[in-house]
Amino acid sequence: MRRNRFTEEQIVRVVKAVEGGMAVGEACREFSVSKNTLYAWRKKYRGLEVSEAKRMKGLEDENRRLKRVVADLTLDKQMLQDVLSRKW
Repeated sequence: MRRNRFTEEQIVRVVKAVEGGMAVGEACREFSVSKNTLYAWRKKYRGLEVSEAKRMKGLEDENRRLKRVVADLTLDKQMLQDVLSRKW
């Protein structure tokens, strides 16, 4: 998994700068990000404060971990059902 080189504080600052009237091209040059990245950030972080962005990031990490646990347990359950369905 690729590590993000920008913190939530930096991302929120960039998004607020664009929302505050800074031109998209100018913001991209100043903060060294592509337009696609900036638009993705705007879509995800628009209207959020730094604390809310950090909380959202933590919830996404927890959700990712829980999905992995569910997938592992589902696989274990399927393997056990296959073993039990065999006739000895």
